[in-house]
This record gives sequence, C-alpha cells and structure tokens, in this order.
Amino acid sequence: MPPRPQRGTLRLPDVRHVELSAPFTWLALGWRDLWRVGSLSLLHGVVMAAFGLLLAYLARDRFWLLAGAFSGFLVVAPVLATSLYALSRALERGEPADLRTIGKTWTRWQYSRFAVHGGYWSLVRFGLLLSLAGTGWVLTSAALITLMTPQPVDTPLDFLRHVVLAQHGYLFELWLTLGALMAAPLFASSVVAMPLLLDRRVDVLQAVLTSWQTVLTNPAPLALWAALLMGLTALGMATALLGLILIIPWLGHASWHAYRALVDTEGLPERLPPEGDA
Repeated sequence: MPPRPQRGTLRLPDVRHVELSAPFTWLALGWRDLWRVGSLSLLHGVVMAAFGLLLAYLARDRFWLLAGAFSGFLVVAPVLATSLYALSRALERGEPADLRTIGKTWTRWQYSRFAVHGGYWSLVRFGLLLSLAGTGWVLTSAALITLMTPQPVDTPLDFLRHVVLAQHGYLFELWLTLGALMAAPLFASSVVAMPLLLDRRVDVLQAVLTSWQTVLTNPAPLALWAALLMGLTALGMATALLGLILIIPWLGHASWHAYRALVDTEGLPERLPPEGDA
C-alpha cells in the first residue's frame, strides 16, 4: 500500500486495495439496499428525475445550456445522494432506515457535540465547491458549442448534425476531451468524500485527499467504477430520464458500499453516533 500523504498534523485514514471486479459487488449491495429501503429510496429518484425533466423543459431550445446543465448535474450528484448514504449506513448498523433517518442526516449534525470538527457545514462547503465546478463546465460547454459551430445549435438534432457528425473540424472531440479533463479530477476528489464526511469527523481537505488516495491506490477498479456510473446514468437519461428513478438511488446506495470497501475508518471518530449516543 502506498504511504499516506501527510500535511502537518493532518490525519488520513488508510485506504484498502480492492479487486478489479469490486465495483460489481458494490452494485449488487446497492441493489439489495435499494429494495430493503423501498419507496423511500425510489422517492430520491423521482425527485431527481423530475428536476431533470424540468431542466430539459426550461432549456429545450438551448441545447448548449441543456448539455452543460446535465453535465453539471452529474458533478453535484454525490451531494444530492447524501441521504441515500445515510439510509445504507442505517441498514448496516441495524437501525431503522426511514424518514427520521433522512431528517437526522440534514438537521442533527450541526447541533451535535461534534460540530466543532466541521459538522454539517463540511458537507455544505464541499457541495458549494462541486457546484462551482459544475457551473464552470456549463459555461465552458456553452462557449464551445455557441462560438465554434458554424450553425446555431438549439436542439439535440442540431447538436448531432453540426457537432457530432460534422465532416470538418474536431469540435465534438474537443468537447469530450475538455469534459473528461474536468470530470476526472472531480471524480477523484469526490468518489468517497461525501460518504466519509457523512460518516466520520473529518474536514473537507481530509475527505478530498482520502478520495484521491483511493484512486491512486486502485486506479483500475475506480476507472471501471467511473465507467459504470457514467454508463448507467447515460442509460437512465436515454429513457427520457425515467430510468433515473431507479438508477439514481441504486448508484447512491452502491457508492456507500464503495466507500466502506475502500476506506479503513478504524480510529476515526464517528460524525453521527448510533441512536442514543448523540
């Protein structure tokens, strides 16, 4: 195992090696949690799919905005899935996974005796950072598509005709390359950061560095995990967003199990203790 990065007195948890096939195990465990929680998990998917449909309606004649906004939506998805991590955490502990668990997730941290160690606001700060990154990609995508296409791109068909199937130029390849260059470090920064912030008393810097360490320790499994996340999300979007009702909660629960498999939290104090201990 590579040495843990050090920064003064900054303490990072150990990171485990996992097999290349581990992402499929995480998906299987996430699928199990999805149906154990049931309608409450699916409600997350309904809300996110409805938000996506609203976004598609508002940007229906501005494809540059639609494409960038959906990409930005994927960037902040780990924040939106926080309560799904909390539900999987409750199942793991043998606690009720219900509405009270979700409410406790968003309200009890900042009032606990552990708030001095970052508390609720660590999640808020990290969410804001991801939102800024998403906004940056929206603006970059808009500039590329608007300024570098010879014809207006207002609909998905225009994008297919003038960007994807264009006979001259490499705008589509450039668009994909820039998107990948922005997405890769964001994925590395967030792959386990949100569940870690939920679960343990760490700050944003510790969570991000730990997330990078998991990627550096397990590059192949996490590259596969990123591909599965993108592929399943794209499948959900291809079904007029209806597939996201199932896929979003499934991936949220699976991401919790990815975190539990990758990060050894032994010795790190819990953010939100078991029932009765707060």
